[in-house]
Amino acid sequence: MTDTLKSTLQHDLHDAMRARETVTISTLRMALTAISNEEVAGTSARELSDAETLKVLAKEAKKRKESATAYREANRPELAEREEAELVVLRAYLPEQLGDDELTAIVDRAVAQVGATSMAQMGQVMKLARAEAAGRADGGALAAKVKARPAG
Repeated sequence: MTDTLKSTLQHDLHDAMRARETVTISTLRMALTAISNEEVAGTSARELSDAETLKVLAKEAKKRKESATAYREANRPELAEREEAELVVLRAYLPEQLGDDELTAIVDRAVAQVGATSMAQMGQVMKLARAEAAGRADGGALAAKVKARPAG
């Protein structure tokens, strides 16, 4: 059996079950369900690559982050803490997020490569920057960097 990210998740789920780690168990089950749903989505079933699996995990992590924020705003700290605990489990499988300076450098390179002189070219810059960041940065943070950068 090849050592894919999905098989790592399954192995870690079994370890968590043996250790009776309830948050880890529920989070990994949720992640594996999301991966399975993505595998059967579309016209034919397929096995996801590790890169595609990472995208699914990143999407699930983003959901947890947004839910935690919403629960905090609704004055439901116990639910927010649960979402944050799940987020910690998911982040263990995601690549380390880029720092502020690294994001700025990526945006600067993308702007230079595109030759962008106005916000009308933001889409092209975002496409290049997103490709270079490849799951190591939140799309919103990347977009904010592009928007904040002075044109020209």
